[in-house]
Amino acid sequence: MAPLRDRAIRPGRDALRVLAASGQLGNGIAVTAFRAGLARQPHVIGCDMGSVDPGPAYLGSGRMATSEAVTRRDLRLVIHGARDVGVPLIIGSAGTAGAAPHVALVLDMIGAIAREDSLPLRVAVIHADTDRAWLKQQVAAGRVQSLGRAMPALTAAEVDASAHIVGQMGTEAFLRALALEPDIVLAGRACDTAIFAAVPVMLGYPEGLATHMAKIIECSSLCCTPGGPDAMLGTLHADAFEIESMNPIRAATPVTVAAHGLYEQSNPHEVREPHGTLHLTDARFEALDHRRVRVSGARWADAAQPSIKLEGSSWCGERAVTIAATCDPGVIAHRDAIAEGVRGAVADILPDASYDLRVRVYGAGATNLYPGARTGITDAGEAFLLIECIAPTADLAKAVVGLAKQKMLHFGFPGRLSTGGNLAFPFTPPELSAGAAYRFSVYHVAECDDLAAAFPVELVRLGP
Repeated sequence: MAPLRDRAIRPGRDALRVLAASGQLGNGIAVTAFRAGLARQPHVIGCDMGSVDPGPAYLGSGRMATSEAVTRRDLRLVIHGARDVGVPLIIGSAGTAGAAPHVALVLDMIGAIAREDSLPLRVAVIHADTDRAWLKQQVAAGRVQSLGRAMPALTAAEVDASAHIVGQMGTEAFLRALALEPDIVLAGRACDTAIFAAVPVMLGYPEGLATHMAKIIECSSLCCTPGGPDAMLGTLHADAFEIESMNPIRAATPVTVAAHGLYEQSNPHEVREPHGTLHLTDARFEALDHRRVRVSGARWADAAQPSIKLEGSSWCGERAVTIAATCDPGVIAHRDAIAEGVRGAVADILPDASYDLRVRVYGAGATNLYPGARTGITDAGEAFLLIECIAPTADLAKAVVGLAKQKMLHFGFPGRLSTGGNLAFPFTPPELSAGAAYRFSVYHVAECDDLAAAFPVELVRLGP
């Protein structure tokens, strides 16, 4: 593959085409739309592969959220697609969480595809695992801040207890990887925008426009109506960019594209990255036709102090659950008192055991966004109950939910007409072992004076 810098791409005169293959590689790339994108001769193909959205379990355990078979299928599709058009493939947040085991797993898959399909590949690997000694130094120096009010200040003990800790890399790390002229860039945990903005920034396109385009296309066609997972093409010019889904049934409109600025952002006017901030106050959205939008006006400002978002996960026990349903209005009306009574009954039987037992009643206020903001729902026709226990061992967790299930099945409440049959269980046995439980132990921002040291790059050769 010829280096991108050697190609006749002139910012200010030529359009640069960036193809987002899917919103999350491993969930099944839509082949028809992806091939339509390849037919448009993109200059680079990007794939986001991860997120914190699935929760802390994947970061803690080192497992992927997607199936290995579908992930391998998607990888083969985008690798061959990039080879067919002779452009680099950029993959970010490898294996869901982007820690060392996730990167290693995806790299092994790419290596197997390279061998099986006789493809010699140069892969630039960017590591995202955070050096714990450095992080504890930052904590001691007061250079680490919590993200969100619910997250306590980070301590050295939490750093040591975390199974994995990753930093979220920005464009800077991808620029160093691209300088090695690889066929594929495989990155650990990464900002979604960096995956798609790196090549435009490297070639000299305005960073504000490049990052804004990346912010929109990283979720592929989610910003369309109807939204979906199909490939999305961003075409970048010197003063604007254009957005178009590769599925003709999906239409990008000024409203849907502008609204995507709210996606995963508390402030629709700013997107903060490790090395700067994207300002969208002056952004303009214009319809080119019924399904394409032209966007302009975004502005980039470098950060005076670079920083890194950090994510860490710690094991907190083994989980077991029981699920049930009820249509008894008495059970629904007295759900809080019943749950409290069940917890007390289990504690009487296991007074010395350490565990966390929770009862959630869905369909009767359990999904309110704000604690204590129940709407007084007592007339629900039926409700779903989830009984969960986290304990030091799987056997204890299963024992606790078994006891809780039995106590709840026969628990007395005012006006009860039946001594049994107030709960319905969809299967037997009703106690399910759910495996290890994890929690986010690190969800903070750390000041960083050396981004290159935080995200080292290596070049790996794979294939025949």
